[in-house]
Amino acid sequence: MSEFTPMMTQYLQIKKERPDTILFFRLGDFYEMFFDDAKVASQILNITLTAREAGKDKRVPMCGLPYHAAESYIAKLIKAGKKVAICEQVEDPKTAKGLVKREVVRTITPGTVLSPTLLEDKIHNYLACINKDKSGIGLAFVESSTGEFRVSEFRGSPSGNNEAKLFAELTRIGPKECLIPECLRDDTAFSAFAKDNRISITLQDDWIFSLDTAQSTLCGFFGTATLDGFGCSHLTHGIGAAGAIIRYLKETQGDSSLSHITRVSPYISEEFMAIDPASWRNLELTKTIRSEEKTGSLIWVLDQTITAMGGRMLRSWIRQPLLNVEEIVYRQEGIEVFCQASILRETITPCLKSVHDLARLAGRIDAGLANARDLIALKESLLVVPNIKIALRPHQGRVMDDILLGLDELRDIVELIDSAIHDTPPLSLREGGIIKPGYNQELDELHSMTRDAKGWILRLQQEEIKRTGIGSLKISYNKVFGYYIEITKANLHLVPQEYIRKQTIANGERFITPQLKEKEVQILSAGERITGIEYEIFMGVRAEIIHKIDRIQQVSQAIAMLDVLVSLAKAAVENDYVRPLINDSDTILLRDARHPVVEKVLAGERFVPNDTLLDQSDNQILIITGPNMAGKSTYIRQVALIVLMAQIGSFVPAKEAEIGVVDQIFTRVGASDELIKGQSTFMVEMIETANILNNATSKSLIILDEIGRGTSTFDGVSIAWAVAEYIHNHSSLKARTLFATHYHELTELELLFKGVKNYNIAVKEWGDKIIFLRKIVQGGADKSYGIHVARLAGLPKEVIDRATEILDNLEMESIAGNGKPKLAMRKEKKEKYVQFSIFDFAQAINDKVVNTLKQIDVDNLTPLEALNKLHDLKKMV
Repeated sequence: MSEFTPMMTQYLQIKKERPDTILFFRLGDFYEMFFDDAKVASQILNITLTAREAGKDKRVPMCGLPYHAAESYIAKLIKAGKKVAICEQVEDPKTAKGLVKREVVRTITPGTVLSPTLLEDKIHNYLACINKDKSGIGLAFVESSTGEFRVSEFRGSPSGNNEAKLFAELTRIGPKECLIPECLRDDTAFSAFAKDNRISITLQDDWIFSLDTAQSTLCGFFGTATLDGFGCSHLTHGIGAAGAIIRYLKETQGDSSLSHITRVSPYISEEFMAIDPASWRNLELTKTIRSEEKTGSLIWVLDQTITAMGGRMLRSWIRQPLLNVEEIVYRQEGIEVFCQASILRETITPCLKSVHDLARLAGRIDAGLANARDLIALKESLLVVPNIKIALRPHQGRVMDDILLGLDELRDIVELIDSAIHDTPPLSLREGGIIKPGYNQELDELHSMTRDAKGWILRLQQEEIKRTGIGSLKISYNKVFGYYIEITKANLHLVPQEYIRKQTIANGERFITPQLKEKEVQILSAGERITGIEYEIFMGVRAEIIHKIDRIQQVSQAIAMLDVLVSLAKAAVENDYVRPLINDSDTILLRDARHPVVEKVLAGERFVPNDTLLDQSDNQILIITGPNMAGKSTYIRQVALIVLMAQIGSFVPAKEAEIGVVDQIFTRVGASDELIKGQSTFMVEMIETANILNNATSKSLIILDEIGRGTSTFDGVSIAWAVAEYIHNHSSLKARTLFATHYHELTELELLFKGVKNYNIAVKEWGDKIIFLRKIVQGGADKSYGIHVARLAGLPKEVIDRATEILDNLEMESIAGNGKPKLAMRKEKKEKYVQFSIFDFAQAINDKVVNTLKQIDVDNLTPLEALNKLHDLKKMV
């Protein structure tokens, strides 16, 4: 380093401590980047790459950007997955002796963003952490912009199940960044998951995750002797993850900016409905599969929230449907109040429009990043609270009482900001104009002095015009020369001898006088003093508010809850939703139910509602048949979405609904090749099916769409049949299931099992066309290595064995005396074996029935013979 200049040596020393970040190095009014940082940043930010002298015969790559425009550039770097370390000048260059001292004041990473320009209003920005070994997995996550901090763990299950639960939970949370110990560097399953879900991975030393280290970190941070008070001391793996998160935040943000994180809250993932990653994607809860946009998803239909906090809370509700009936009913009661009180909705809506993002404002204030405009936004938000309380008071109920309890008017904060901060302050804290007149006596005196001084300048100008006779004489100011007197060329012969020439310009010359310079010193010193005092006062006001952060967070939660309830009530009223009956039974009963999204996007066609009855006795598995595009997939998905909506507390699109609480929703609804992983469509299908059969319970809801499509008909039918049998017969499963299929053979399950019922999507033939009626009615509609793939995917041995047995039966029944498949044979006996289609199969049965009917001598048939013939025909079908 001795070969470099002192400034470049300082840069290299700071950069050495943060090799994985792009270092924004403050030089005057610019942030500069050097070496590889400059090369990387210049490409991402599309700014010019230059070079800088760095020592004797040394030039290094460099790029830079104005400090006041840094946020937009940081946003691009964070979006590109980079981390940015902000290195500031921490002493005044005017008073510094030698090299100005510089320090990294904050490191911005994908999971620690606080700036509103870098955050999406209605989407959480979580930082997660995983602590994993053979005995269990710990998970913690934090929203550093709001202070939310949660911890959980998965133990006591086979390692594969624990990992599946972890991935499901990470899908639910949707973190932007995840901390993992070095020992998981080569965990290919997690790396693939993180890549697929665009999660930035940050490695941490293994020792940070040890229980003793993590406990010490957490207790030191919260100022407690134990973690018992938080109810998480038993979560040993989770504590390791939580401790690692706090250590990381302290390193990147500094201790002083984390006081809004006041607690760590344990939660058990089993308290919420589980939705595995495939089902989350298939049901399109927060974004569509194809375009990955909000439009066309469930949240697009339900989200009429006005505040950012409300939008994030609704997203959390959708991500975590409840299992507790009492909690669901509690939310329903709140929604019902707003459904019935249209005037209340209309009163609350404009109030909510005046509320800024209180949760993130609190985070910015605590982090020392809030400016005067943020405090005005806080004041404006709190000024609305009394009006909201007045509107809510006449309405009774548990939910209204709880919201009112949380709506602290925070009058002390409102009065403090109102008395101290200008209503329209500048963005910068170093420009003055922040503090109101009358708040500080010294400041008022200084303002008076500067006003008098500027008045003195104007009076001096008039006096000099009169004394010199130069009518165009002007006294002006700029940052280079300070105050000066400007005289045009035509009047230079009138300039008094005491004027001191300072500068020649195109149209004349500029002069100063000792008297003018003396007054300039007074004005400028007063201005600098004003700026300094205003900054000190602002910092004091902000510090006083920091002590009340927990109260602001409480108000934020109450307003978010209010916003979500109003939003769901609006959706219910506008879309004709009904309040479902929620209980712990095994029944799902829907009358005239509709798909919440499809009915909103249908163009020129009325959505046809349908009924559903599922239970664990006579209606456990519904086999849904019908042609493509008839509406099978829409029907089975709408049941899943309605159940999920009901368990977040929402009203649902139906005339009547009874929902027995579902612990998990599993869907298998189509697949695509994942060639990069070496997995075919069929392999993906079997892996997802195996996940369902290995993890579903008797309280689960299973949605199956076209199981077995990815292989031959024999194998497909065999696997589909075996899966349905397994769901029906397995003592610990017996889940409520909707099974859409093209395999009409599966309709025979109804003859064998009490809990299986056949339904089909009705169609009407019209000439040579068919019309889709979209109505579900009772009744069925008129060699490959698939089983080997199913075994590789992990289907239970019982399913594999049964599928093999069924395949053998099918193949034996399909072979004629000449060794050819019966269903493939045609009237011309010369055709070679071909793979039969499901339509050939149906036609073969129809032909056989018709031929038998033609051979019956109706005129001479006795009643007993007629019954026997009817019995034979039924067996054929």
